Amino acid sequence: MSIEAWLLYVGTVLIFMSTPGPSHLLMLSVSMSNGFGRSLATAAGDLSANALQMVLAGLGLAAAVAASRHGFAVIKWAGVAYLVWIGVRQIVASFRTKADTGRAGRASIRSLWFRGFVTSAANPKAVVFFAALFPQFLNPAEPLALQLAVLGGTYLVIDGCFLALYGKGASWIAARIRQRYRVWIERAAGTSLIAAAVLLGTKAAQRQ
Repeated sequence: MSIEAWLLYVGTVLIFMSTPGPSHLLMLSVSMSNGFGRSLATAAGDLSANALQMVLAGLGLAAAVAASRHGFAVIKWAGVAYLVWIGVRQIVASFRTKADTGRAGRASIRSLWFRGFVTSAANPKAVVFFAALFPQFLNPAEPLALQLAVLGGTYLVIDGCFLALYGKGASWIAARIRQRYRVWIERAAGTSLIAAAVLLGTKAAQRQ
């Protein structure tokens, strides 16, 4: 792969990332309610799902996944329902006492990772996306495995930077709001989760 092709790929991914998606909204929510450091677990879950989707695309399974429309629907709508449930639960928790709200807002690292993974996995057509994107920048005369590793790794680094940027920004804002307004932070975080679910659901409905 030439440096020119790689730079074009980077530009393409940056354009694709310019509009916030469900994973970015999720990072806003988790970082506001759990802090930037703990939100990195959510980013790790999101990137783990992306890496798995890239492997599936690289193995040529995109066509098999695309043919399973019922599997698509189950995964997508299960992810949407999960995010709505978490968001509603977080908003409800914000109406409790300050002590209860504080405890409810801090989820376990495993739970935060799972939220990130589910959000990305709820869009299984990402496998098809990667399968369609990567070939545009591959050189058949060069080792495909190495090229796929470069393209996949580049995507994960760029996506990770965007997730960290959203998470850090949300954490910075939340840290500067006085305690009496923390309840609104919790509600904003829950609303962000529901917004992420709505965005996933809208995409799913449009593609059916």
